[in-house]
Amino acid sequence: MTYNAGHYDVIVVGAGHAGMEAGVAAARMGSKTLMLTLNLDMIAFMPCNPSIGGPAKGIVVREVDALGGVMGKLIDKSFIQMRMLNTRKGPAVQALRAQADKNVYMQEAKKLLENEENLTLHQGMVDSLIVEDGVCKGVVTETKAVYTSESVIITTGTFMRGKVLIGDVEYESGPNNQRPTLKLSNNLEELGFKLTRFKTGTPPRVISHSIDYSKTEIQPGDENPKYFSYETIDRVVEQLPCWLTYTNEFTHQVINDNLGMSAMYSGVKRGTGARYCPSIEDKIVRFNDKPRHQIFLEPEGRDTDEVYVQGLSTSLPEYVQHEMIKTVPGLENAQIMRAGYAIEYDVVVPSQLWPTMETKNIENLFTAGQINGTSGYEEAAGQGIMAGMNAAAKLFGKEPIILDRSQAYIGVMIDDLVTKGTNEPYRLLTSRAEYRLLLRHDNADLRLTEIGYQAGTVDEKRYAKYEEKKRLVEQEKKRLNKLIIKPSADMNKFLEDMGTHLKEAVKAYDLLKRPEITYENIESILQPDSDLPEEVKEQVGIQIKYEGYIKKAKEQVDRMLKMEDKKIPDDIDYNAISGIATEAKEKLKKIRPLSVGQASRISGVNPADVSILLVYIEQGDIARVAN
Repeated sequence: MTYNAGHYDVIVVGAGHAGMEAGVAAARMGSKTLMLTLNLDMIAFMPCNPSIGGPAKGIVVREVDALGGVMGKLIDKSFIQMRMLNTRKGPAVQALRAQADKNVYMQEAKKLLENEENLTLHQGMVDSLIVEDGVCKGVVTETKAVYTSESVIITTGTFMRGKVLIGDVEYESGPNNQRPTLKLSNNLEELGFKLTRFKTGTPPRVISHSIDYSKTEIQPGDENPKYFSYETIDRVVEQLPCWLTYTNEFTHQVINDNLGMSAMYSGVKRGTGARYCPSIEDKIVRFNDKPRHQIFLEPEGRDTDEVYVQGLSTSLPEYVQHEMIKTVPGLENAQIMRAGYAIEYDVVVPSQLWPTMETKNIENLFTAGQINGTSGYEEAAGQGIMAGMNAAAKLFGKEPIILDRSQAYIGVMIDDLVTKGTNEPYRLLTSRAEYRLLLRHDNADLRLTEIGYQAGTVDEKRYAKYEEKKRLVEQEKKRLNKLIIKPSADMNKFLEDMGTHLKEAVKAYDLLKRPEITYENIESILQPDSDLPEEVKEQVGIQIKYEGYIKKAKEQVDRMLKMEDKKIPDDIDYNAISGIATEAKEKLKKIRPLSVGQASRISGVNPADVSILLVYIEQGDIARVAN
């Protein structure tokens, strides 16, 4: 028998990386928010790699932080190693990556959620949704508790009908032997949602004292680490190293000899795996010309001896995993503490979502995270914060919050998901962004803090700091544009060491544009009276040095936005538009794009179809589908 357990503005189902951001965002915008999770001791758990960041992903964490999210703050409190990647390349591809103490990360996450105003935590499994007249009104748990609400956000990750696979062994389970969510998938299908099956995997974990580190290469953290959150103050942290080793011909032989016993290669399972995070079996088959593959040995925390064997993700039988791991240099005597496994789970086909993360089928129902077909904690967090912000915005009658492809990697990801869908676990890559010079690690706050502030997820103190940074950047740029550096013997001797020289007087601003010159060089020439914050110096240097490229990118954005401004009525009748190809009509009816720009990115809609659609809309006499 059911019972009334209370009414909330927003209910978040799940407390992983998507659920955490969704709940905090909704609560900070003033929504009375309930977060339901299977296990309160597993909040923001990292079932796979205990790390945050990396190419594109690290920039997403900065974007979440700029919007007022919490992932950046949590990893800054719990990292055991921090590294800036691609430092020898341009700013568009530089990104932070942190190795986490995953237990500390979870503890800090739970503490934060417990103390968040307007947010209530409760342990429970959601079995079904309450839907009336096409509108989501709440949830029902397995203990028959009925929670009503104005909106629901589902962030169940890889738990929906989860199944763990190790060789020929399989059993229903979520990650790390947690209970799976079984009935919610059936309910979503009954409500008309199309689901598909994806899979992901993890490698074995080994105990540290069984590793011979002398046969591996040390991978230390940065001597002066940077941080993910714009609010983190410098702190002294003793970093732990990671270690690098490689597979070899013996490793590959073991895998090839037992390939038929891999759960993912036996031909029985239908879940689609991640192309950009392949299992070791995938690597050996797809890249059979490579003599070796990198293996990183990554500690899982300060108070545990478990080591994550990054790069050796597998679903081979456990006894084969023992045989395989002993062929890797440094791991000859390694003791496996947890066997690697694959997990297969249900995914909501993401083309069933609006760019707000609200579902098209059911009003006031949102989904975020791996349930939408993505891989990675960072992608989940990016979706989660947008779902939470939009659920709260709709509650208070505010405009939807949609980031376009020129504003954020989050915008790129969501547009890709809802416009193109995905037939494999989606991973953010720098190559997915057309305007990646604008979407940098260093400027996420300048791109997104204003949006967070207007929404209510960024507080006054944070916003004042952001405004001051903007003021100092513009002030310094103006100063450098006024200061003249004249050629002299001493000056040219200094500049020649940098690889350049002066023939005539030049503005400091223009000198900084030269590829050989850094802001630090300009500082040593001008010897300023006062010190600027490092983040201001970094921003000034990048904005001036890449000014021409940034200007061209913004011109491209302006052209793109003209297409985005051409809105398409939601009830337009595509069948009434003559000249558009049949395939294009079917795709347009399925996706229901909000703008001509979004329509142009749908697979199967060609430029001729877009031109006809544009002319049809501009004529103004639009046929609409009868309701």
